[in-house]
Amino acid sequence: MIDLSKTEKSIDYKELYKVIGYTFKDKSLVTTALTHSSFANEMHDGTKYNERLEFLGDSVLSIVVSDYIYLNCPDLPEGKLTKLRASLVCEKSLYAYAKQIDLGAHIRLSRGEKRTGGDDRPSILSDAFEALIAAIYLDGGIEPARDFILRFVIPDIKSSKPKKFKDYKTALQEIIQKNPEERLTYVLVKETGPDHDKHFVVEVHLNSNVIGRGGGRSKKEAEQQAAREALELMGY
Repeated sequence: MIDLSKTEKSIDYKELYKVIGYTFKDKSLVTTALTHSSFANEMHDGTKYNERLEFLGDSVLSIVVSDYIYLNCPDLPEGKLTKLRASLVCEKSLYAYAKQIDLGAHIRLSRGEKRTGGDDRPSILSDAFEALIAAIYLDGGIEPARDFILRFVIPDIKSSKPKKFKDYKTALQEIIQKNPEERLTYVLVKETGPDHDKHFVVEVHLNSNVIGRGGGRSKKEAEQQAAREALELMGY
């Protein structure tokens, strides 16, 4: 962790440069990217912090990821492209990317934030990662920013593709509940077989419309399969 007593000029980012694969021409950009608001507030000297860079980095990240998955996932419909992008740029993913380069060790934090584990807090690390993207973009342009982003995103896509829901019913419910007026129900429409080998067929209804149908050896399994079909039809 960078000591509070260190000035901007005395900070040595050589190790960070090696890890991120980029050397800044304007060192003030990387310093600002890795300065948390708590540090700036504690210094009381007008020190710049990374919130504005985070704003820009979020946009750069989104366009780079969108461009990559649009060109490299030609079979995915718009709904699945949107979901894939969301999974790659969410706080959880950015936190994981930041951890890969030990970004927390380079963030300037107030003494209070240090004591309470701010250098490992997902919100702080993910924000700093986006700010670092913006700093690279401003210092070197879109190409080095793209190279930096894709270094994390491409392996993430390969390791998790295709992404599957573990609980289709919960996933469907979370999507539907965004519209409070919508009502989701599961209806048992068929039950066959002896007691030791039952087969159930369930429909999932959105209001009065059937949006999915599934079967299984238990009602719960049939409901999960019905929800899975509904999600697929909705583009998830």
